[in-house]
Amino acid sequence: MVVPHLASHHNNSIFHLLAPIINTTFPPFFHSLDPAPKPNSTQASMASSTSLKSITHFTSLHLNRKPNSTNPQSHHFLPIQNFSPSPNLKISKTCFTTSCFFFNKPKHQAQAPASISPTPVVAPPVKVQELYIYEINERDRGSPAYLRLSKKEVNSLGDLVPFSNKLYSGDLNTRLGITSGICILIQHVPEKKGDRYEAIYSFYFGDYGHLSVQGAYLTYDDTFLAVTGGSGIFEGAYGQVKLQQLVFPFKIFYTFYLKGLKGELPKELVVKPVAPSPAVEPSPAAKACEPGAVAPNFTN
Repeated sequence: MVVPHLASHHNNSIFHLLAPIINTTFPPFFHSLDPAPKPNSTQASMASSTSLKSITHFTSLHLNRKPNSTNPQSHHFLPIQNFSPSPNLKISKTCFTTSCFFFNKPKHQAQAPASISPTPVVAPPVKVQELYIYEINERDRGSPAYLRLSKKEVNSLGDLVPFSNKLYSGDLNTRLGITSGICILIQHVPEKKGDRYEAIYSFYFGDYGHLSVQGAYLTYDDTFLAVTGGSGIFEGAYGQVKLQQLVFPFKIFYTFYLKGLKGELPKELVVKPVAPSPAVEPSPAAKACEPGAVAPNFTN
């Protein structure tokens, strides 16, 4: 349905806002009103007076009704008294101020949730086990073999050096196995009278298993190589190994810092090492591979 015009076209904003409420609250009254075309200025003035009188009359009747005593929830209204609009009344946009609960409803500002600091996860400490090994070239294995692929008289990039030497425990009393690998020459360093190699090799310990390493090998300085894996009791191993050059290319001392092992290293491997020096030598029993001076099924 359409609410009758009370003023000019520009003064209808309040009724456009109240139309849904009036339609819902007073439908019997306004259904009897026919839609009206847009009035001219004279008609608008007359319509304003007539319509306001009608609404005033209807509102007075409706609001003066006595409350329904049988319905305790019936509404109580105050009558509108002495309301006589002038025929020349002009309704402007600022005549009425509508304050409804749905217009003035305060906007609830979303509150940011309280910051929750995540509980830090503390990783358990990683156990590091040390292993001391001597590598000694006894000149009885044809090692090392120098493959001069560069075809140059001086050591140059690309030259290969396969090797295999004997391994002894840190106290030099037990023959453990052998090394097996290859070094790739990366750079000749004449001012240091040495070379830089990329080394890839393994340490074989008979029934104990093996460890694999890779990294820089300097003939003139100590270096660290990465432990890349292992087998047997060394399965899951990682960490690093320190290489100490004692006598190139005959004597090297290694200190392994092993992580990831499933169990403790055997007591026969965990020994107090002999202090590294160019003069170290294996015990005669270990050198002769006598029973009790070798690892179980040691690699030869």
